[in-house]
Amino acid sequence: MPDQTTAATAPGLSPLRRALISVSDKTGLVELARALTDRGVELLSTGGSAATLRDAGLAVRDVADVTDFPEMMDGRVKTLHPAVHGGLLALRDNAAHVQAMTDHGIAPIDLLVVNLYPFEETVAKGADYGTCIENIDIGGPAMIRAASKNHAFVNVVTDVQDYDALLAELEAHDGQTTYAFRQRLALTAYSRTAAYDSAVSAWMAGAIGEPTPRRRSFAGALAQTLRYGENPHQAAAFYTDGSARPGVATARQVQGKELSYNNINDTDAAFELVSEFRAEDGPACAIIKHANPSGVARGETLKQAYGRAFDCDRTSAFGGIIALNQPLDAATAEEIAGIFTEVIIAPGADEAAREILAKKKNLRLLLTDGLADPAAAGLAIRQVSGGMLVQDRDNGRVLPADLKVVTKRAPTEAELADMRFAWTVAKHVKSNAIVYVRDGATVGVGAGQMSRVDSSTIAALKARRMAEECGLPETPAKGSVVASDAFFPFADGLLAAAEAGATAVIQPGGSMRDDEVIAAADEAGLAMVLTGMRHFRH
Repeated sequence: MPDQTTAATAPGLSPLRRALISVSDKTGLVELARALTDRGVELLSTGGSAATLRDAGLAVRDVADVTDFPEMMDGRVKTLHPAVHGGLLALRDNAAHVQAMTDHGIAPIDLLVVNLYPFEETVAKGADYGTCIENIDIGGPAMIRAASKNHAFVNVVTDVQDYDALLAELEAHDGQTTYAFRQRLALTAYSRTAAYDSAVSAWMAGAIGEPTPRRRSFAGALAQTLRYGENPHQAAAFYTDGSARPGVATARQVQGKELSYNNINDTDAAFELVSEFRAEDGPACAIIKHANPSGVARGETLKQAYGRAFDCDRTSAFGGIIALNQPLDAATAEEIAGIFTEVIIAPGADEAAREILAKKKNLRLLLTDGLADPAAAGLAIRQVSGGMLVQDRDNGRVLPADLKVVTKRAPTEAELADMRFAWTVAKHVKSNAIVYVRDGATVGVGAGQMSRVDSSTIAALKARRMAEECGLPETPAKGSVVASDAFFPFADGLLAAAEAGATAVIQPGGSMRDDEVIAAADEAGLAMVLTGMRHFRH
């Protein structure tokens, strides 16, 4: 018969006498169970968890003995039973609930320890449809929700990270837990089942080819509580989505102070941009300030690539984010250490480079062990008032065969190479975007202006400033190519680029006035190619 000496009236202290343990991840399981047993807690368990506990010499009772039903259907049915759910859901201070437990031989369960089938990990490994389906947990979420609902009396632990906190709570309160502690456990538990269901629904939408499911949810795991958001009066935190994509969320921070909200945002922008330039194609560097590139360049060496990117806008590079497409070496690290830099993110760094940067205590160094795949599918999500905008990640690629020459003069091979480079950079510049490139390096970037003419003018002004700062005899925009992220609605933006000294233009085309723009390009002696693809970035 069940013990009728029920817990103290909620929401006070509640004793822990009986625990049900059923976990997929066995990390820390034996240590937790032994500590509970030492406190006189009775253990119930299932399948592999019970076997692990018995192997450790711990006394454990099978759930099948409690339900009087064996595990069946390959383990699909084992905990879906009134003897389990009644023990989790019964209100200990409700006489009718207590009587029902007595009448039906149901004993209370004061602690549920469950972590779910590894569905997310199974999907990440690229498992087939059937295997993914088999890794959808049913009994676990049902028990978690039941225990969480009854947190007035029941503790529910869904994360290995909470084992120590549970034991500390029991130690502090002589084998009991506080209502506030159980509330926090319930919050964590509900968040876990919500994230789990989100993962299942997102996977299934992709598996059956449904781009816009009727309802959509997104989940994240807390990676870091931030000091503040974009501004000091805004609270903020950083959550990861569980993907293995190389980048700021998966990087190892090997030195420096904690990343801020703006650091994370800018570092992501920098790494996504530099990842467009594959390591096998040679060194590349991107320097980001306020989510826009201040300079991007290729080079014979990483040091040269950094120097050329830095020279594009030396003023903006101060306090910027540096992203590299190859492991950081000592020569490049020495060069970077010459100015104040917030973050460096790279696939790796040799020991000499790390020793050099270690002298810069506040500089954050992040290592990713790889580049992000710019062609990979994914979602981009933005919150708006009352809803969310969801779209595919901008993974559009323009191949050489896609380019259409529309002017009388075709671009030279050198111009064409710079055009493709400029186009790649423009994809990562806030609209309206204008990018001047010469010899594989940006020489002027105009970002985020309401008028494309203004973006052209600002980019040209930056090029002239570069000439002054670097001691050049003339603006590097002379002889450059220019990329525009969207079409020129009028010829004025194009003519501003020509006036700055550009000799060739790459743009999407598609304006009602394309013929006028093409005619203006011909009159100015420009070569122009159309991509047929736009890269707005708002």
